[in-house]
Amino acid sequence: MKRPGAVPWLFVVPAAALTLLILLVPSLVGAAYAFTDWDGLTSPSWVGLANFTEFFDDGSHVVGQTLILAGLYVVGVNAAGLGLALGLAHTLRTRHVLRALFLVPAVVSPLVVAYIWTFILDVDGPLNEILEAVGLGSSAQPWLGQRNTALAAVAIVMVWQFAGYHMLIYLAGLQGVQRELLEAAEVDGAGPWRRFADITLPLLRPALVIGTVLSTISAFLLFDQVMALTGGGPSGGTDTLGTYVYEQTFVNGRYGYGSAVALLLVGGVCLAALVQMRLLRGRRS
Repeated sequence: MKRPGAVPWLFVVPAAALTLLILLVPSLVGAAYAFTDWDGLTSPSWVGLANFTEFFDDGSHVVGQTLILAGLYVVGVNAAGLGLALGLAHTLRTRHVLRALFLVPAVVSPLVVAYIWTFILDVDGPLNEILEAVGLGSSAQPWLGQRNTALAAVAIVMVWQFAGYHMLIYLAGLQGVQRELLEAAEVDGAGPWRRFADITLPLLRPALVIGTVLSTISAFLLFDQVMALTGGGPSGGTDTLGTYVYEQTFVNGRYGYGSAVALLLVGGVCLAALVQMRLLRGRRS
């Protein structure tokens, strides 16, 4: 007799086979190419760890830029998302409309958002025109055309687009904060900041973990926005691991080297996922 809850393997096997053939096998083959000098045309030759050594010698600046961009984005998007969630949690009558408006950029294509901001941040774009109109013309500059502002501009565009998405994460977390606790603390004389730091923030830890890890993974996998905003420029100043893999693989034809960098990128993403699981497990215990 079939035991209750038995897995219907007849339905699982086809999906598992497709996943194996379409995702797992190509991924393993690509990982194997990371140890070769394959150029996409000739037969690959085994080079061992030479591709990884070359990356750490010549491409380490990309890691630094990716980490800087990730730091700016993770801090910015979670701070903005949390601020929006706190502001739109209970009090405003128009909070439902405002929530929808703030969420709209997150469902728009990253390329569309990037092209809009390319126009805004252009030398002759609206931002510089506004600065000149209010008497701050000396601050007008090519925001995407110089190394000291381009990386921060990319981070700002990403924060603007996905702050509404993270707002939803923190709004869900705020549902677990009992209003009775906040009211009791207010009766005891605790001010707004004290109530937030001692009650709201600790209870938001699961949402903070999820928001931080998701934003970190997104920052490591960043590609569309950089390619549309700066193309990795100026002079490679906004290259990330994602754009570097694309450039080395499809532009320079170094498939083996690009696979090695992609393998390192996957390792970084997996490490972030493991950190999330560990933190959530610690919360449950």
